[in-house]
Amino acid sequence: MSTTRRGLLAAAAVFAFAFSLVLPPESSSVDATGLFGARGPGDAGFVAGHRGDRTSAPENTLPALRAAIEGPMDVVETDVRLSADGVPVLFHDHWLDRTTDGSGRMSDFTLAELQGLDAGSWFSEEFAGERIPTLESFLELLARSDKRSLIELKAFWTPEEATIVTDLLQRYGVAERVIVAAFDRHTLMSVESADPTIRRALLASKLPNDPVQLAERFGAVAIVTSFAEVRKNRWIVERTRRAGIGLILYTLNSEERWETALKLGVDGIVTDKPLKLGRWLDAATSASR
Repeated sequence: MSTTRRGLLAAAAVFAFAFSLVLPPESSSVDATGLFGARGPGDAGFVAGHRGDRTSAPENTLPALRAAIEGPMDVVETDVRLSADGVPVLFHDHWLDRTTDGSGRMSDFTLAELQGLDAGSWFSEEFAGERIPTLESFLELLARSDKRSLIELKAFWTPEEATIVTDLLQRYGVAERVIVAAFDRHTLMSVESADPTIRRALLASKLPNDPVQLAERFGAVAIVTSFAEVRKNRWIVERTRRAGIGLILYTLNSEERWETALKLGVDGIVTDKPLKLGRWLDAATSASR
């Protein structure tokens, strides 16, 4: 898609978003209870492997995702961007340089060009030649399991682009086990436009004054935010629970933070250490019985 056309679509989405804010709030039927289960302080939430199991394999590659799916964690978290020719691939960064032998902006490369890059040698020689996977290849793995997934759409997506993702979720029969998350509010609107049955989560590095109202505005079943934000605003835990909206924290890697999250009773923890967190939760919950 040309830069000019994307700019026009983005401007249109901004206008639509601004217009929607002057409308009276709509009633929301959002409820995450069935997705996360009822939890209270001291109850363990789900464990989500951040970009797969990135302790055992390069992040967002099939080995890391396969390890997460085959491991004890409940949820596999991953990131999706579009290639220059419109194929959704699993990749976190805006630039290729950190996790591949390529250089430049990831979205400037076609799928064929991206899959010609080495996405594993930076991690270890064992994974030399590992490729950037497509979203479809991940969904094939997910469909053969009973795991759930938190899929973050990076950057801005139009409704037409979001449809590529939602169609894949439906085709592989995993739509009921996936939450699509985004920082960009217009992208959440695009997902809803593409397929309103797909569960959505609101990513927020900073919590607004009333995050529940904002989540309800966008039909989000969950809010995904940082440990620091929830520690400063502990009222949000009870507020989301009363509203039936899930609360997920990213990216917690220390026992101190796991203990605080457990005491708060959040619904999920995204971590780079899913196996270690799983063992820690088992020990912590067993000790409390």
